[in-house]
Amino acid sequence: MGTELIPLAFTSGWASGINAYAALLVLGLAERIFGFSQIPDALGRTDVLVGAGILFVIEMVADKIPYVDSVWDSIHTVVRPAVGATIGYLLGHDDAALATAASAATGGVTAFISHTVKAGLRAAVNTSPEPASNIVVSTGEDVAVTGVMALAVAHPWWAATIAFVLLAAGAYLLYRIAGRLRRVKRRYDAWGERVGIATPTNRSKRTRGARGSPDAAPPGREPGQPFDQER
Repeated sequence: MGTELIPLAFTSGWASGINAYAALLVLGLAERIFGFSQIPDALGRTDVLVGAGILFVIEMVADKIPYVDSVWDSIHTVVRPAVGATIGYLLGHDDAALATAASAATGGVTAFISHTVKAGLRAAVNTSPEPASNIVVSTGEDVAVTGVMALAVAHPWWAATIAFVLLAAGAYLLYRIAGRLRRVKRRYDAWGERVGIATPTNRSKRTRGARGSPDAAPPGREPGQPFDQER
């Protein structure tokens, strides 16, 4: 397996972070139907395929319902990285111990990063008032995971490249959304302070003091000192 081990583990980790059961199904069916040598026999077992299939159907439904998908993501914060690490371990268990450890670590870490990006983006999507966006995004994720994993079986490096690009694009989009949310929050806090429904922050107090608010002391007088004491 050699040079195909790390890219296959990386792609499996990326897919596991989005939909772990779809990743298991694609790999298991590829081993069961086509007998690819690089896929462990354990993934093609009947019990594994049945279990992954049932959980995939449940996730396919839950992932398309607003806010239910975020709860599902929270539950899978540990499950998805664990699945990614397990797949990575199984992919490299016939190689040297160092290669096996590297494969498991690649799958687990990539799955955790991928899961974090997905959960953050889905939380942002949930702010939309209609459910159609959740269905569209979830369906796109299922298609992407299935397609890239199917490509990974035959062309691991091509699939790993696509997975890396998608992961980087998702992380950049999440960064931009987070920045926009921070700006909106600052504007809302400033408006709340102006209308008196929010407690002024220390920064706001310092800013008003610097601009000559009533709380600011004139030059040469300590805050709170009466005017008659200046003379």
